[in-house]
Amino acid sequence: MPANILLVEDEPAIQELIAFNLTQAGHHVLRASTAEAALTLVRNALPDLVLLDWMLPGASGVDIAKRLRSDERTKHVPIIMLTARSDEQDKITGLESGADDYITKPFSPRELLARIKAVLRRRAPQMTDDAVEVQGLKLDPVTHRVTGNGGTIDLGPTEFRLLHFFMTHPERVHSRSQLLDQVWGDHVFVEERTVDVHIRRLRSSLESTGHDALIQTVRGTGYRFSTQQ
Repeated sequence: MPANILLVEDEPAIQELIAFNLTQAGHHVLRASTAEAALTLVRNALPDLVLLDWMLPGASGVDIAKRLRSDERTKHVPIIMLTARSDEQDKITGLESGADDYITKPFSPRELLARIKAVLRRRAPQMTDDAVEVQGLKLDPVTHRVTGNGGTIDLGPTEFRLLHFFMTHPERVHSRSQLLDQVWGDHVFVEERTVDVHIRRLRSSLESTGHDALIQTVRGTGYRFSTQQ
């Protein structure tokens, strides 16, 4: 599934090459050459993943990673550090700053795309193309199809994204504001009660196969996707 990737790289040729390969792979790329520009972009819209060069003018990539990890809004955004530093201590420093992975220059586009997919699978599974199945309910992001016990379930685009997020984050309680950030995007300004409307639509669509009970209301908190009653 396409991801919104923030590429923070000050070398124009390297930035262009990486952006080209990410775009070819279907991702949407935002670019920044400095720490200040990167943080401005993050404030405007939360990316699905950050590719972060270590050596930048002004604040370093390590400094940016630490800032992202210390902010409640950005602390869960996956980060891959890009660097020419290959010493073990440098890798440890990068990882301890909050990076999820570390890739040493020069690297092949295939390796970078594989690392991105692996990090998204760990940190943001709703952004991958992997099909998910729970108790006979199956969702395939590639074909955009949902089936329940073999029968087709028709969902609107928002209900599809909502169900995908729930199925890739089972047994966790999510507030309405968290669901808005994760499913609608934190740059979209809609009422929190909008979530309730789409939850009702999703449950209604799942009733025919008996999977509506998987989406549970947690009074005073939000919603949970669970196989436990």
